[in-house]
Amino acid sequence: MKKVFQSVAAILFGISSYVAAAEPSKAVFDWVEYKGVENDKLAPGEYRNPILPGFHPDPSIVRVGQDFYIVNSSFAFFPGLPIFHSRDLVSWRQIGNALDRAGQIDFSRMGSQRAIFAPAISFHRGIFYIVTTCVDCGGNFIITAKRPEGPWSKPVWLDFEGIDPSLFVDRDGRTWIVNNGEPIGKPEYQGHRAIWIQEFDLKNMKMVGPRKMLINGGVDFSTKPIWIEGPHIFRKDGWYYMTAAEGGTAADHSQTIFRSRNVTGPYIPGPRNPILTQRDLSPNRPNPVTATGHAGLVKLGDNKWAAVFLGNRPYQGWLTNLGRETFLLPVRWHNGWPEILPKGAPVPLKHPMLLPAQGAQPDFAYRKDEFDAAALAPDWLSLRARQSDQFSLAENPGSLTLSVSSDPAGGLGFPSFAGLRQRHSQMTYSTKFRFSPAQLGDRAGLLAFADEAHHYFFGIERFETGSHLVVRMRGNAEDPANGKLVAKSEMIVKDNEAMTLKIRANGPEYGFIYQFNDGEELVLMGKADGRILATEYSELLFTGTVIGPYAVGDLR
Repeated sequence: MKKVFQSVAAILFGISSYVAAAEPSKAVFDWVEYKGVENDKLAPGEYRNPILPGFHPDPSIVRVGQDFYIVNSSFAFFPGLPIFHSRDLVSWRQIGNALDRAGQIDFSRMGSQRAIFAPAISFHRGIFYIVTTCVDCGGNFIITAKRPEGPWSKPVWLDFEGIDPSLFVDRDGRTWIVNNGEPIGKPEYQGHRAIWIQEFDLKNMKMVGPRKMLINGGVDFSTKPIWIEGPHIFRKDGWYYMTAAEGGTAADHSQTIFRSRNVTGPYIPGPRNPILTQRDLSPNRPNPVTATGHAGLVKLGDNKWAAVFLGNRPYQGWLTNLGRETFLLPVRWHNGWPEILPKGAPVPLKHPMLLPAQGAQPDFAYRKDEFDAAALAPDWLSLRARQSDQFSLAENPGSLTLSVSSDPAGGLGFPSFAGLRQRHSQMTYSTKFRFSPAQLGDRAGLLAFADEAHHYFFGIERFETGSHLVVRMRGNAEDPANGKLVAKSEMIVKDNEAMTLKIRANGPEYGFIYQFNDGEELVLMGKADGRILATEYSELLFTGTVIGPYAVGDLR
């Protein structure tokens, strides 16, 4: 009987030990702080470009009364489809995300460069609409909301081929969707695409009638134009105008214009195409803005118009770690045709206000979150979803607690990660945190993430010798999913010892710095190669660098 009791006790002890061992390590982040460097000062009455710095591509804009709203692409980040509001086109505030809850769209196993492409926002009779594409996860869909901050509906999936849909409601109430798709027959060259139109039943939320090709290839088919996309229709002075991007979203990106007396065409190109591009300018010009296009035009009143569009701010060649950003410029009209910039004119980084200021311009160069709200602010991003068992603001009030996950940033799972967009080439991202790793290989700290194959980790990792500060880098898909060890401190970090981590960027160089008790800054790695996080012409990343708290377990 005694032996039986001992055996049962041993089994129970083993089970309890297993449960204890299975409890994940947790990292507690007291605050994060972002400090960007603006190299120029604004004069009274000026605004700064970009108006939405950092990873904010493919802007679409709508005006409702005195209010303006912008939505941007978000790819496989969650929450998705950020919504911004302004009354002066400059003082933008994020008011929500259109994809912000489980059950709307499943991004499982999606790479960070896939999923949500090129949304278009519109408004009609008290309802907001967003049409967009989920690449590799369902195709084209439409969602609706009575208020721009949400809640937004579940997707209604639309049955047509292609990407970049945009909704247009005519004066008679008939509604149309235009989008990029393959041309009739076989494409004649790489990048040969077309713009299509089809009627949409707004009441029953379904496509009706035949599809019609409006534009084949682009402005001049004889030049073999590539990747015409992002179309929008608007009406002015009895004309239907079609604006679309052309040339691909890299160095040759541009914006074009067409018009017709009928919504279904035929559309003729304008005499001054493209109406926006930077492809003809010297790459050696100061403060270059590159890859401009994917514009949306909006009427301001009194025959004044403006355009928002994407662009890059490279620090060297075509390299930028910020991704594609949202810029603003006035639209000028010449004999019934709009123009955003004349040929050869560079995008200005400062410009006179287009509307009277409605408050102080947002300080995108500074951001501090002390995690004292009931939920994360809408600009916090995670990958694919945010698992409730990984994130907590209640477990340690006034702090963000992350549980170690077995999903690494280099995989297609759900990493325990929450980040903010990098918005300046020169910046410092800091956090104060503490961590007690329970298992060998457990690590927590800061992750600078460009995509699954390109990221840096800086933080504490548990080794057989104890816990050490490390820098891990993943520079390509052949590197380990958790990155290669490129720096390691000699000292052992005590369990739950409070410390400050800093990632400091200076263009292509990243430094990894730490402090104890606000003491002397100590450098673990001073000049890491930040170009692995960059959007590059030969290997374009659709997104930008996202930096924030991260916790992961060992995969060995």
